Amino acid sequence: MRVHPLARLALLIVLLAAAASSLLLWSPRQVLSQGFVSGSLDVWAAPVFVVVFALATLAFFPKPVLNAAAGILFGVEGLALAVAGTTLGAVPAFLLARSLGREALQPLLKKKVLAALDRSLTDQGFRSMLLLRILPGIPFQMVNFAAAFSGIGLWSFTAATAVGVVPGTAAYVIAGASASSPTSPAFLISTAVMIATTALTLVSLRRARRAKTSQKAVEPV
Repeated sequence: MRVHPLARLALLIVLLAAAASSLLLWSPRQVLSQGFVSGSLDVWAAPVFVVVFALATLAFFPKPVLNAAAGILFGVEGLALAVAGTTLGAVPAFLLARSLGREALQPLLKKKVLAALDRSLTDQGFRSMLLLRILPGIPFQMVNFAAAFSGIGLWSFTAATAVGVVPGTAAYVIAGASASSPTSPAFLISTAVMIATTALTLVSLRRARRAKTSQKAVEPV
């Protein structure tokens, strides 16, 4: 029995809402502080952290907090765990959105901007996805869904995500790892990078809002 595309899209929305709402029942911050700081996990600490990181990412928990936690708990070595958790959290979101929402939203891809993004991700999947991951100011989950609704392959999406998140993730991990020495060069540089990233994000949002306003102003009545 074939399920209508809109019904699958509704299911996707319900699943995403449930994932976000799950944070009312569990706190990634509390899991990390109780389970990891106490040292009760021992050799399982790294893989369990990656799983918690991935689940928290799926639930829309702020990634900067998780990245900083990786640095606090594991030092600079936490960068690899944070990247692994980020990638592991992105893939299920991509697969769910592609299987449940792509067909229903396909007509929207005919719009000029979305069509250009779809064409870029389809024709130059790895390079386009890598750029979207590296550029600051683009919401992580939004990129997951944009990729899912395009024609990019799973492996290109996964590889570009794993590579592209490294620079931004590294800044927060290093800040977390060096938080006990706030005057150290590592902490100061990573903090400067985070501030610059935040500033670029705000500028990007402001320019996007202005562009949208200008576009509405020139549209024929």
